[in-house]
Amino acid sequence: MLPVSDNPSTELHKKPKTPLLFDRKSSFSSLQAYFSVYHPRTWLIFTILLLQVLLLFMARSLPISISIPRNRQHFPTPFTAPAVQVSGNPECAFGKVYVYDLPSFFNRELVKNCDKLNPWSSRCDTLTNDGFGQRATGLAGVVPEDLMPAWYWTDQFVTEIIFHNRILKHPCRTFEPESATAYFIPFYAGLAVGKYLWSNCSRQDRDRHGEMLLTWVRDQPYWNRSNGWDHFITLGRITWDFRRSKDEDWGSSLIYMPLMRNITRLLIERNPWDYFDVGVPYPTGFHPRSDADVLQWQHHVRTRNRTTLFSFAGATRGAIRNDFRGLLLRHCLNESDSCRVVDCAGTRCSNGTSAILESFLDSDFCLQPRGDSFTRRSIFDCMIAGSIPVFFWRRTAYFQYEWFLPSEPGSYSVFIHRNEVKNGTSIRGVLESYSREEVRKMREKVIDYIPKLVYARPDAGLESFKDAFDVAIDGVLRRMKEQEGGYKW
Repeated sequence: MLPVSDNPSTELHKKPKTPLLFDRKSSFSSLQAYFSVYHPRTWLIFTILLLQVLLLFMARSLPISISIPRNRQHFPTPFTAPAVQVSGNPECAFGKVYVYDLPSFFNRELVKNCDKLNPWSSRCDTLTNDGFGQRATGLAGVVPEDLMPAWYWTDQFVTEIIFHNRILKHPCRTFEPESATAYFIPFYAGLAVGKYLWSNCSRQDRDRHGEMLLTWVRDQPYWNRSNGWDHFITLGRITWDFRRSKDEDWGSSLIYMPLMRNITRLLIERNPWDYFDVGVPYPTGFHPRSDADVLQWQHHVRTRNRTTLFSFAGATRGAIRNDFRGLLLRHCLNESDSCRVVDCAGTRCSNGTSAILESFLDSDFCLQPRGDSFTRRSIFDCMIAGSIPVFFWRRTAYFQYEWFLPSEPGSYSVFIHRNEVKNGTSIRGVLESYSREEVRKMREKVIDYIPKLVYARPDAGLESFKDAFDVAIDGVLRRMKEQEGGYKW
């Protein structure tokens, strides 16, 4: 079961009163007796004090060198990749990556059987074009014409395919496993478990692929070198889909399987308290083909005439008591002269629509409550449109994507605690309190980071920009390099 809040309350602890040691009427006489020169305790106290003084003088005369250990961190040190262009090709400063050649049962066959991955309909359309999905339509007038081929209706659960295709062409890939710093396991765990999430399936069905995969990996000679510390994997769903603790609960138990304990996991939503979970951006519809695409899109969103203060794209959750998204929807409808709504009830917003993109392009700010879990794809749809996200849970972004977002949350986003909104705080009032210059600076920060939030179309990546894939792989290789000779977390 997911935690419902990321802001635990702070308790004030009162200092207990110290009881009186002596009765007021007899305190002086008691003290006299206690410290009498004839009392054995007196000599014991003086002896202890004398020994302490002697030890102090001896310590000051010794040449002692004090070594202060490095602070241990629960989270990995964020990898800071440039948000702007970088020159030259990667030099593999943090080592190289070896890609396991898994039996096709664990990846390619799952894609081949795309019509069987969903209990209701085929997923073949969403997995075409190397996982980017079908080319986007209906964007005329919203996207510059020469950028149209860079837009797709991309599904949010396809990072496994995207990362696999890209890493096969990565300049730091090695075919010599003994020279590798890190080992990539191209298992499509999200696709494997997806068909069993909503139907009445057994624990064995949901865990079968994962158990077989780990048995295969355990038999590889390079696994035993570190028991998985230098291995990593992309899991194409949120972490909670792989954290089943009871047979009858939701999802797979993959992450809780013993052999998964030391493997670094790239997920679209991480558990902030698990060092081995690393949050990576949800895929959006924009997949630039070149640096020129990135620069043109940045110019497009920078010069866009934004006519709306803020927008909200989402749907209510009627089954949830006091649904916060329903509250935001009503709030937005009541401020219709300053807020634009895209109602995503049903499947109207599945994998993106032109209405969502246009609303974000036309708005200074976009409201980003938690989704069905703490994160949602809409965060990234919003930001690549140059709109400034407004968060109501810190776990929605700040504790998720440290490698990809600015380190100062206030430089690119607004935070309003959800309880303030529930208690009557006007979102419009908060957003109108920002000056035009403050809004411009925040938007510029968002635009600068667009390259790190998108997955480029070419298998070889962009010419000089680091996209989300590049940042993730650089971060993993850096982490593995730092672990050599013993882990440091």
